[in-house]
Amino acid sequence: MSEQQFPPLLEDDHSPLRDPQGEHSPPARGSWLWLFILVVLLAAAAVYFLRPANNGGKTASTTSKAAGSSPRGAAAGPIPVVATRARKGEIGVYLTGLGAVTPIYTVTLKSRVDGQLMQVHYKEGDLVHQGDLLVEIDPRPYQAQLTQFEGLLTRDRALLDNARIDLARYTTLLAQNAVPEQQVATQKALVNQYEGTVKNDQGQIDAAKLNIEYCNITAPITGRVGLRLVDPGNIVHASDASGLLVITQVQPISVIFTIAEDFLPDVLKKVRAGQHLTVDAFDRSGWTQKLASGRLMTIDNEIDQTTGTLRFRANFDNRDNALFPNQFVNTRLLVEQKQGVTLVSNAAIERNSQATYVYAVKPDSTVTVRKVSVGTTEGDDTEVTSGLSPGDAVVTSGVDKLQEGSKVKAEFQEDPNSKGN
Repeated sequence: MSEQQFPPLLEDDHSPLRDPQGEHSPPARGSWLWLFILVVLLAAAAVYFLRPANNGGKTASTTSKAAGSSPRGAAAGPIPVVATRARKGEIGVYLTGLGAVTPIYTVTLKSRVDGQLMQVHYKEGDLVHQGDLLVEIDPRPYQAQLTQFEGLLTRDRALLDNARIDLARYTTLLAQNAVPEQQVATQKALVNQYEGTVKNDQGQIDAAKLNIEYCNITAPITGRVGLRLVDPGNIVHASDASGLLVITQVQPISVIFTIAEDFLPDVLKKVRAGQHLTVDAFDRSGWTQKLASGRLMTIDNEIDQTTGTLRFRANFDNRDNALFPNQFVNTRLLVEQKQGVTLVSNAAIERNSQATYVYAVKPDSTVTVRKVSVGTTEGDDTEVTSGLSPGDAVVTSGVDKLQEGSKVKAEFQEDPNSKGN
């Protein structure tokens, strides 16, 4: 078996795998060249595509450093805050309660006679004055009775006059023993009988006149008329359960309110000393709208054991009709007016679980935390019993950015154009 020969193509002298001398060129030389070119291209592409990112990173880093320097500069600069100064003034000590507007007088007008309602001389909701004619009832039946009783009175007076004449005559004859004594005594009794009849007639006349007067119903008090309960043309009776109309006094008017019994000694002390305590009435929504100011008039004579409260009555002029009957109101009873105390805005008072404090602004425009003791709070003001003096500056807005020693630029509420140093 002969030795197998390679294909002639591999042995061809013109094969590209041979050099001119007839020897093979190493195949790894071309591969390394292409690998080198590929690496160079990849490096160039990386430089091209990564250059913006690197630049951006550099810019972001630079910007971050610049931005980082800005907050540090801001923190080092003064912090803008709003401040106010403690002042010397007066503040009231109030007791609050819930009350209802109650008319001092309320009258339900009823008919005192039977008859037809003829005319109504008022309009619903009118303010009427004492003595004004309001309602007319048909007076004709009582006028007829008056005429009848006047006729009876005239007849009985004539009989009385005649009996008196006879008595005088019998008395003269009795002195002459011309008539028996019994006849004189009988005549005296007859005279007394006629005198009684005349008085009865006069009483009936007076009653008829009074009924005629009752047919004209007038206002017993000055007040506001409510809705009409009976229309003209109806027959009314003195025994009717419902009335004809209701009048409530609105000027002045009162408010009945309750205060906890714990505060009763303080109130009684002032009342027994002869002081006139002021009461303010506010609408039921809160303490923003003041309706009227009045004066405490009466304290109830017993404490309600179910609620532990005592009822008070205060009177108000109510000239502007701000208070309406049966209206619910919030009340404040002024018990004491403190004079010459240190006051500060409520917004300046800060509290935590340990203390009550304020941020006081020092002359060098830095703040310090100062503990304070507070007393009465009324409206927007709080009494400071210790820790502040009148004229001390305290921060009211912007405290969330502050700490001990912070530098501030304060704008004072008293004068918006005034700036703290």
